[in-house]
Amino acid sequence: MISRLAVEIASLQLTNPTMLAAGILGMSGLTLNQVVEAGAGAVVTKSLGLKPRRGYPNPTVVQVEGGLLNAMGLPNPGVEHFAREIKSLDPLGAPMIVSIYASTPKEFGLLAKKALNTGAKGLELNVSCPHAKGVGAEVGQDSKLVKEIVREVKRSVEAPILVKLTPNVADITELAKAAEKGGADAITAINTVRAMAINIETAKPILGNKVGGLSGPAVKPIAIRCVYEIYETVEIPIVGCGGVTTWQDAVEFMQAGASAVQVGTAIATRGLAVFKEIIYGVEAFMKRKKIGNVKEIVGLSHRS
Repeated sequence: MISRLAVEIASLQLTNPTMLAAGILGMSGLTLNQVVEAGAGAVVTKSLGLKPRRGYPNPTVVQVEGGLLNAMGLPNPGVEHFAREIKSLDPLGAPMIVSIYASTPKEFGLLAKKALNTGAKGLELNVSCPHAKGVGAEVGQDSKLVKEIVREVKRSVEAPILVKLTPNVADITELAKAAEKGGADAITAINTVRAMAINIETAKPILGNKVGGLSGPAVKPIAIRCVYEIYETVEIPIVGCGGVTTWQDAVEFMQAGASAVQVGTAIATRGLAVFKEIIYGVEAFMKRKKIGNVKEIVGLSHRS
């Protein structure tokens, strides 16, 4: 891939600023390889826990205007099963970041050690799922707890640590500052927005869990605002996430302060070709603007 598109996120070397977001195609080595072959600069797995988790009953996903509403409930086979599965395959051609969730700092630390046995190059701490009881945003809305969690993980492992934050708070910058003080190497912003949908014929919530998380283009303005505010608050890199569908979206996130972007819902609507569409679009934009390196775009809106 063209070197001027290369970026570094918390010592992770990416050939381009696109990443697979957690929760999409990230539970098997075969699908992760497909994403890398499609052009992603890095991949993030679905969130893993210490033990297998079944998740919520159907329906777990519903299409709404502007995106997808999901309440999967963090289903996963557990970190040890994933480690056995991923080790049976050839190494990926891009950094693999394992997303992990837990309910306490101690549990996060233990899980982090096991997650690195999968061959992960870094970890993304999911402290922001808006619908999983006892984990996710229930712990990630407390800035003191976020700081403790990050500290415990940094004590437990030597690896780049990204912290994925929830937008479902009054001030996301407080969480970002807490993560940075705890030792986080980067921030991922944002996770899905707490939302729901109702079937007007039955007058009942559509999702099995009633409440889920909204993703896709509808949340992009919220994500852009969060990235912009976080950029003015912390010194560590930011990975933008939330509604990235086109190269224009990627550029907007980078101008707001993101060093890279994660792609999730767009894969369901546009397919894996979305990665190369974004990469080639960003490259063409750089040529037109006479920008020599993609890093020059990062935070541009703060300097203009």
